[in-house]
Amino acid sequence: MATYSLANERLRALEDIEREIGAILQNAGSGYEDKRGTVILELSKEKTNERLLDRQAAAFTASVQHVEAELSAQIRYLTQVATGQPHEGSSYSSRKDCQMALKRVDYARLKLSEVARTCEQMLEN
Repeated sequence: MATYSLANERLRALEDIEREIGAILQNAGSGYEDKRGTVILELSKEKTNERLLDRQAAAFTASVQHVEAELSAQIRYLTQVATGQPHEGSSYSSRKDCQMALKRVDYARLKLSEVARTCEQMLEN
């Protein structure tokens, strides 16, 4: 159950990033609405309001940096999962240990049955 909630949380984070990218692209294409008009309209003026443009450019840059940081975190997580490195929610190591323990138990049973056969053969002689 914990694995599913972790996976759902990761998917929600990716959906949030996707929405933010969409908003960034939409705002970059059409400009930010303001009382004075959009950024594109502001740029088309002969004398632009540089403070407005600077604020909008800073907001755009901050949004892009936030998306970049979130995507980097997701990529780091996926790299850990893909390479088998330990990470929260990983059961790979536990499963591998369990599989190896079962193989050792099977091997021990095989060797014990061989010893039992050898003992029986010695007792018969």
